[in-house]
Amino acid sequence: MREIRRKKPELLIPANNLESLKIAVIYGADAVYVGGEAYGLRAKARNLSMDDLREGISFAHKYGVKVYVTANILAHNQDLEGVRAYFQELKEIQPDALIISDPGIYDIACEICPKIERHISTQANNTNYGTYLFWHRMGAKRVVSARELSLEEIREIRGKIPADMEIESFIHGAMCISYSGRCLLSNYFTGRDANQGACTHPCRWKYAVVEEQRPGEYLPVYENDRGTYLFNSKDLCMIEHMDDLLEAGIDSLKVEGRMRAALYVATAARTYRKAIDDCMESVEKYQANMDWYREQIACCTYRQFTTGFFYGKPDEHTQIYEDNTYAKGYTYLGYVESVDSQGRGRITQKNKFSVGDAIEIMKPDGSNRSAVVQELLDEEGNRRESAPHSREILYVRLDEDLDPYDILRREE
Repeated sequence: MREIRRKKPELLIPANNLESLKIAVIYGADAVYVGGEAYGLRAKARNLSMDDLREGISFAHKYGVKVYVTANILAHNQDLEGVRAYFQELKEIQPDALIISDPGIYDIACEICPKIERHISTQANNTNYGTYLFWHRMGAKRVVSARELSLEEIREIRGKIPADMEIESFIHGAMCISYSGRCLLSNYFTGRDANQGACTHPCRWKYAVVEEQRPGEYLPVYENDRGTYLFNSKDLCMIEHMDDLLEAGIDSLKVEGRMRAALYVATAARTYRKAIDDCMESVEKYQANMDWYREQIACCTYRQFTTGFFYGKPDEHTQIYEDNTYAKGYTYLGYVESVDSQGRGRITQKNKFSVGDAIEIMKPDGSNRSAVVQELLDEEGNRRESAPHSREILYVRLDEDLDPYDILRREE
């Protein structure tokens, strides 16, 4: 087995639109993964048009950040010709890698885009070093480990695969009740196929037991007045275990969340960026800043946290039986797209706020500043007392200076 060398991993952040991609880049991502308009496993995400992909890739490359495009559905016959045409378009705009799970789609990528790296999605159930060696022989650059692997298993894989074969692992975000995402519940209940990107997340629904001789009488599986959420997992979070992740030989640390807003993207990118950098400098510095990481990552929407399978089989406390709601510390108001000569920030407003509100400015450098909204103008320059309509263009003046890409948020 090869010796594992400790090296700085890539921080890989999700984005579901051009705004989130730019935020991920500015807030610390080394690479961003996105879906195009088809063939990714997040069909309900807004995803990026081909024009947005082109602009996003150009923007990211200007900052030395890579962009990976997902094409990781489990394809049916009718998908393959469309995949071929889609890859012809992607070939022209040159993302840094394609994330694929289906061997048929993989073959098409080899044919159409031989110069674009191919990464094997976690959807391919990559649980052993033999699988990694197989994909290495097929020309893949990277394999995304199954979420069911422990750090010990990942270390063993790292020691038994070539040094140029990369390991990518999820370290933060939603967990799935099914094996590496292969779920049939959504298709069975609603006709929407999770393996084609249309999951309705039935793992978050409330379930009860019905006794055969008593139809219509629903018996709670967990006896309290709220019912039970049998399949509802806590969210993965490894912010407190960066030293162990670095020692495992993982090349890319991946955050889940292509359905999440830009505030989540910024928070996860900024917090994990600092944790990685601090831990690479010294474990002592990383440990000294642990309270900051915990405080900041809790600003993401989340369902309570778990370390998943990284330290072996999860215990019974990994599931949340009481409800399926997210904890939410902050509401996203918008990000500063530009600043005018009067110091007002231009934003596309996301949630309601008003003149006089106390809000917070979240900055890429890790600082947060309290501020008060002093003035609101609409696009025509008319003064406004509040901003109740989502996606309205507004100019905001605060009692603190603003810079492009600052995020405005309000504590709940």
